Amino acid sequence: MKKTVSLFAAALLCIASLRAEDFIPAPPEKVNIPDTCVSLLDFGGVPDGVTLNTEAFQKAVSALAKKGGGHLIVPEGVFLTGPISLKDCMDLHLESGAVILMSPDKRDFLDGGSVRPGISASKRHDVSISGDGIIDGNGEWWRPAKRSKNSDTEWKELLRKGGTVTEDGSLWYPFALRNFPDIAPSPKAQESLRTHLVRFTSCERVRVSGVTLQNSPKFHLVPRYCTDVTIEGVQVRCPWNAQNGDGIDIMQCRRVLVTGCRVDVGDDGICLKGGVGKAAAQGCPCKDILIENNIVFRAHGGFVMGSEISGGMQDIVVRHNTFSGTDTGLRFKSAPERGGKTSGIWISDINMTGIKGEAIVFQTDYADRPAGHDDNVAPDTENFLPEFADFHISGIRCSDCATAIRAKGRPSMVHDIRVSDSVFFFTERDCDIDHPGMVELSGVVFKTY
Repeated sequence: MKKTVSLFAAALLCIASLRAEDFIPAPPEKVNIPDTCVSLLDFGGVPDGVTLNTEAFQKAVSALAKKGGGHLIVPEGVFLTGPISLKDCMDLHLESGAVILMSPDKRDFLDGGSVRPGISASKRHDVSISGDGIIDGNGEWWRPAKRSKNSDTEWKELLRKGGTVTEDGSLWYPFALRNFPDIAPSPKAQESLRTHLVRFTSCERVRVSGVTLQNSPKFHLVPRYCTDVTIEGVQVRCPWNAQNGDGIDIMQCRRVLVTGCRVDVGDDGICLKGGVGKAAAQGCPCKDILIENNIVFRAHGGFVMGSEISGGMQDIVVRHNTFSGTDTGLRFKSAPERGGKTSGIWISDINMTGIKGEAIVFQTDYADRPAGHDDNVAPDTENFLPEFADFHISGIRCSDCATAIRAKGRPSMVHDIRVSDSVFFFTERDCDIDHPGMVELSGVVFKTY
């Protein structure tokens, strides 16, 4: 019996000493794209920034699909367009100087009662976006804006477009604009139709490489329910005050690599989402994900989980990333009805500077607050409770934050969190933790003025 206990203790000691370097999730399979190439210009593409190229893209995609797939080349120039839908074994390649600019006319994206993403693929395999060009969502024609987050000059620019300001003057909607018609009967109804810039749904083998994604109506890059996803060397950018301007949102995907990206956005930087409630819990978790060698500048969080995690988070490695100027560094947020369980979360060697709030934060009462809607509160329920557990966090170097570590919730919601071999310089508090034992510290140094 004593020997068994000793072996168990040794195993626990071994696990505690492991870092993200010691656990590597299963890598994604590579996309398979044929060598065939066609140019958008051959299908009537006009790179003048004024002519609508939606039909040219449709013709080019159809022609390439008939050839069994290949590369759709977008040359230098500005190509105004409506939605683009990719097919199997297809790479949308933007050459240097190429800009795909989404139309500011919301009608171009209407599909029945919903709105299509700028670029999408659904139930496809081997799909890719690559190159040195830019994909611009023209999001300022879609997003509401808060008065408190805009200077006087910026606010005047918004008003020149027309639009609708709430009675209290706190919020501007791109509704009743001077130059473009509405697609819904009210500002709030139109706000709910905002869509993503690039979205892949239920696809196998996806790659996004090299391109710049900017100025989305909502989230910029969203793979959801996909397997084998590679995101490398991508830049994602939008104004710091862009409403719901998430950078990279990975939703219930398996085998994902995010590496060498630069993110500077108005909401969460690199985020994992696991869905809400029963349907999500019956689906696949976020699993076998490696996020490394990225830089996040302005964002609500550098690396984020949630708030939807009902499907679970398993075998996640986050290492060698830098967060510079984010509101929070490592942010884990959820609430009843949207919670789920995590396991095997390995985070190491994270550099943080200029963190406005917490370097590490666990929040279990998160409330979703869409612009213009009444503040919501976390529901009073025992269904789908958050359970943040089995976190191994080490090698954090934070030179400036308000609070180093914050953990809020019941002990059953936040537990088995280990933070080791890290240094935090804080200006307000070292730790703000609801219950003893929620977070285990080892070799952690806190410094302040």
